[in-house]
Amino acid sequence: MKSEKGQSMVEFALILPLLILMLFGIIDFGRIFHAYLTIDHAGREAARAASIGKDDTFIKQKAVDNGVSISLKGTNVAISPTGTKKSGDNVTITITYPINFLTPVIGNVVGPITLKDTTVMRVE
Repeated sequence: MKSEKGQSMVEFALILPLLILMLFGIIDFGRIFHAYLTIDHAGREAARAASIGKDDTFIKQKAVDNGVSISLKGTNVAISPTGTKKSGDNVTITITYPINFLTPVIGNVVGPITLKDTTVMRVE
């Protein structure tokens, strides 16, 4: 019988790219899930501010303050209707957030995705 000293190293070299791809896939999923939970929370907080009659700049700032962990910008926040809100009307806060994958293979196949969260509350 011949020596099998290098067999485990060859097997490891064959499986290592798959393990790294799976690891980065898990990291990407965690990042996307965190970003979605953050924009969901920021949307709810902004809608609460809108429901008590705050102005649009305060509402956007409230969303940005609650989305600081993902560097959320005011341009990602849309308020409908804009301006003065009457009691009994519904206000809709829509937050869109583009996110890129860290994993090059998955990022090239899927491309960048845009997360979107919409929250509706009645103005008091």
